[in-house]
Amino acid sequence: MKKRTDKERHSDSISTLLGEAARIEGLLDFEGTLRLDGKLEGTLTGRNGTLIVGEKAVLKAEITVKNAVIMGTVTGTVEALEKIELYPPAKIDGDIMAPKVTIEAGAILNGKCLMTSPETQKGKTASKTPTGAKAGASGDA
Repeated sequence: MKKRTDKERHSDSISTLLGEAARIEGLLDFEGTLRLDGKLEGTLTGRNGTLIVGEKAVLKAEITVKNAVIMGTVTGTVEALEKIELYPPAKIDGDIMAPKVTIEAGAILNGKCLMTSPETQKGKTASKTPTGAKAGASGDA
């Protein structure tokens, strides 16, 4: 019996499908699992959802999701709270951020990869050590 890949498992539970003929401009917010095979320009959010970008999909977007599985073309930032997976022929021109990242041979990433959760990163920028304070110093004598 053939073992199923993560990529194949994701396609079983799609709650919303936007086919190759779909063209969207603006904000798209979703829950559950969204498979996108068309074109999108704007902002895509699914903080409790999984985004699957099909092989023929073309996105120019700022993306914030729980999980992302990308096989198409994305120009912009991809932030995932849990995991980003890139499978060929994926091409990303932009930065990605997630605690777990998988990039299979043949997928292309032209940008930075930051392996931390977007929320952790935002918290770090807000709570930097003030100038003149010693990091790790304690008040014990």
